[in-house]
Order: sequence, then C-alpha cells, then structure tokens
Amino acid sequence: MPTISINKKEFEKYVGKKLSLDKLKDRISYLGTDLEKVDNNEIIVEIFPDRPDMLSLQGFARAFSSFISVKKGLRKYNVKKSDHKVIVDKSVDKYRPYTVCAIIKNLKFSDEKIKEIIDIQEKLHITYGRNRKKAAIGVYPFEKIKTPIVFIASDPKKIKFIPLGEKKELNGLQVLNQTSSGREYAHLLEGMNKFPYFIDANNEVLSMPPIINSDNVGNISNKTKDVFIECSGFDFNILKKCLNMIVTSLADMGGEIYSMEIIYGNKKIISPNLEPEKMKLDLKYMNKLLGLNLKEKDVKKYLERMGYDYSKNIVLIPAYRSDIMHQVDIIEDIAITYGYENFKEEIPNVATIGEENNFEVFKNKIANLLVGFNLSETSTYHLINEKDLCENMLVKTDYIELEKASSSDYNILRTWVTPSLLQVLRTNKHNEYPQNLFEIGTVFNKNKEKIEENDRLAITLCHSKANFTEIKQILDSLFDNLGLKYKIDNIEHNSFIPGRVGRVSVNGKKVAYIGEINPLVLSNFGLEMPVSVFELNLTELFKLMPEKIGL
Repeated sequence: MPTISINKKEFEKYVGKKLSLDKLKDRISYLGTDLEKVDNNEIIVEIFPDRPDMLSLQGFARAFSSFISVKKGLRKYNVKKSDHKVIVDKSVDKYRPYTVCAIIKNLKFSDEKIKEIIDIQEKLHITYGRNRKKAAIGVYPFEKIKTPIVFIASDPKKIKFIPLGEKKELNGLQVLNQTSSGREYAHLLEGMNKFPYFIDANNEVLSMPPIINSDNVGNISNKTKDVFIECSGFDFNILKKCLNMIVTSLADMGGEIYSMEIIYGNKKIISPNLEPEKMKLDLKYMNKLLGLNLKEKDVKKYLERMGYDYSKNIVLIPAYRSDIMHQVDIIEDIAITYGYENFKEEIPNVATIGEENNFEVFKNKIANLLVGFNLSETSTYHLINEKDLCENMLVKTDYIELEKASSSDYNILRTWVTPSLLQVLRTNKHNEYPQNLFEIGTVFNKNKEKIEENDRLAITLCHSKANFTEIKQILDSLFDNLGLKYKIDNIEHNSFIPGRVGRVSVNGKKVAYIGEINPLVLSNFGLEMPVSVFELNLTELFKLMPEKIGL
C-alpha cells in the first residue's frame, strides 16, 4: 500500500488545528489509516487502497480536519465557467476513448508545491490508475497552451515532439524505445497502429498518454500560475473521480477551478463535475449491522465528521470519494467516527466446535496438487465485462448484470473462469513465458428465478508449444490423484479449435471442458502464444467423490 510523507507544520495549517503528538498519533490511527511515523517535523502514513483521495497532503488533511470536528461536513468547491474547449476526435475510440479536463488558476508554486503535485500524480497513477492502465494524468502550464485542445490518435511515426527531460525531437515509436518512461509503459500501447496524443491550437503536442509529456508545454516551474489538467483512459467514471481528487487538492492549495467544455462529436460535457452524489441510508439496516441504536441526529453528527452532508435519510457524498458504492461503505464510515474502541465486546450465547469445511479441504488438496505441477495460482474478480465474457470468447451466455455498476470493466457476474485467466494473460504479455496458471473461483449462472453459484477450477497453459496433449496430461494426473475415472466426448465449442475440444464426464455427469483456445479468441485478447485450457466444475465433482477421499 502507498505511503505519504508530509510536513507536519503544513499538515497542521491545512487541518486548522495543532494537536499534541500523542493525540495526533491516536486520531490518525483511528481515521482508518496506518500510521508509520510522526515526530515534530514529519508524518508518514500508509493509505489504504479504498481512499485514494487521501494520497495528497491536502486530501489527507481535509479528511483529518473533518474527523476531529474542525471543518465538518461537505466541502464545497466553486467551479467557474471558462470558454476553453477540448475536442475528442473519433480516432481515439479504439485506443484511449475518454478524457476529462480542468483548468486551475492563480496558483503559487514553490519547489515543495511542485513536488506535491508530482507526488499526487504518481501515486494516483500507481494506485487508482492501475499503473496508468485505467487512468493517465497530465499536468501542464496553461500559459503556454492555446485552446481548443484536440485529443486525437495518429500514426506514431507522425507524432513528433521533444519528450519531457529530453533534448531532441522524437517520434512516437522512438519515445517508446529511447526514453525511460517509454520503455516502462510501452506495453500499454502494444499492438496499436495509432497512438493517442493531445495537441493545442498552435499544433504543439502536449503529451502522448499514457507515456510522457512534451518538454515544451508539459513542464511546470515556479513561474507557472495556471495549469491545465487532463485524465485519459477507458472508463469515464474512473477518470471523473481521478480528476476530482486532483482539482480539489489544488483548490485547497489556493487555486481557482475553471471548467472546460469536452466535445465528443455531437455530445458536450462540462468538466470537472464536483456536484455531490446522493445515496439513501436505511437507519434500521445500519443499526442492525453495527449493533447500535443511533438516532438521526447521531448519524448526521458522525457523517459530518467524515466529510458528508446528511438530511432525512439522504447522504450527500463528496465528488472526490471513489470508494462509496453501497450504503455499507457509508455505514463503515459511521463506525469509524463512532469509534471502534467504543464498541462493546459481546460473547455470543452459543457453543460450537470449529471444523474446516470438507469442500474447502477438497479445494485445498487440489490447489496443492496443481502447485506441485509447477502452475501459478491466480485470484481474479468475480466480475467481468460482456466483451471479454462473450464477444471475445465467441460465445453467447445468459449472464447476470449489475444494476448500478461503478465500472464498465466489471459490470456482470462471470459464468466461467477461463475468460478471467485470459485477462490475466493479456495483462502479462510483457512478462516471460511459459505462463501456466490456475484459479479456483466462483461462477454465477441463472437457474430459473435463482442465481446458482458453483466453484470452478480453470487451468491455462500459455507458451509456444501449449497443446491438447499437455493439458490432458494434467487432467490425467489430477484425476489419478483423486481416484476418479473420466470420459472425454468430442464436441463443438466456438471458444476452442474444432477437433481439439472435448466435454469431460464422470459417472455420466458432465463436469469439465478441455481443449485448445481458438486463434480468433487469442487475437481478441491480444495474445500471440497458443493457450490450452480445461475448466472443471468442482462443486459437481465433489458430489461424485467416493467417500469424499477420506476427508
């Protein structure tokens, strides 16, 4: 988890109150962060992944100030209107389709302030932006830029600019090969025949996201007063939250926020949007979860100490909070301000003898066997997107969609595990081969009016010689160790190569698929190595186990 190192005096200035060291240590720890060090000069705090808005001095001080009741309630930020525009060209649709932008004026920069901005940018890149894959952030001296700005994609050989910190002009491909940032993040543009970039009305390249800024117009100095900020990526909601975290931190530094008009064809969006979100809070449900009997006035008091506003069961959520997806998240914040130290321990009035579940023992035995086969275990999300689950796999499936998903990348429940493992292989193309993986995870399927859950085992072998014979050898060894016999029937399945796919059954019960992945599927996931797979329904297999293998 990332840590932030902040100047104690600056922190106290933003908080609006000075506490004794002992009190400071106590309150920081109870805010929901991990305090590593605090003395008269420095505070070092580990920030948990669910609170990226606290990765800056300003964001952390803002949250702490509310927590100790100095500046309670929802912070209001004034966004002034500007006539400046950013035009998003259709050419970026396949490469990096979204951007959100803002202008911050009247900043007073020092070397320390510049370092703070760089720290915010990089920490958000690494955490919330998933190493620039989900979000890439650019900060530029606005005085050097002429609007309208265009976000466009073009042949990388035609994109020419001097990268930040370099002396000579390079084209897009040279940037990837000849700069340290290019070499580090080149995999994010791998396989693309066009690269996205920002260019202003003077035809001056601002940056080539997610790689690097231009040295001419992408370098902030002590003379900079106004900055242009852009976040680009693949999920508009993620980018919007990311931008809000940055602009509110800069506003806390004393800057003034100005909006920009983002033009997507016929659609126009005003950015940033700092309007609070609304969520209903069920007090009965909250009290049941917490084991308390809080009244509405208590809830209002506790929520204001976490930076919310509250009235008549409606919570107003700050625009920079990215972690609030359900009222349970709000209830957790109420528990924090109520004080975990104030909850009374209660011993349940029951007597039981603990015992490990037999099915878990069964799954652990299988995992241990597969590790012995030199396979690496992965753990992926239960959520996926329709494109990777169906379109890229060349199949149709009756999946279950989330009603209010916070991300289009994870908006449906997966019906099988193999697409999740192919996502892992896609993400790790830049690493060495072989990449032989397995996962034991849950899948979700519709069964009339109910959602049926099953645990599946999926194995993918990915290297230059991966084939049906190799994956079948692992299947043979696994079933031998389990004392089971199986049968493979030839079938047709679009995700697999015809003639190299089978349906595995045990005692007449169909329990698995096995085969070599269709080259079209590999191409859809951007994979260049062959992949062989089998996916086994462990829930059904466990029911067929003779004497539960002595468990």
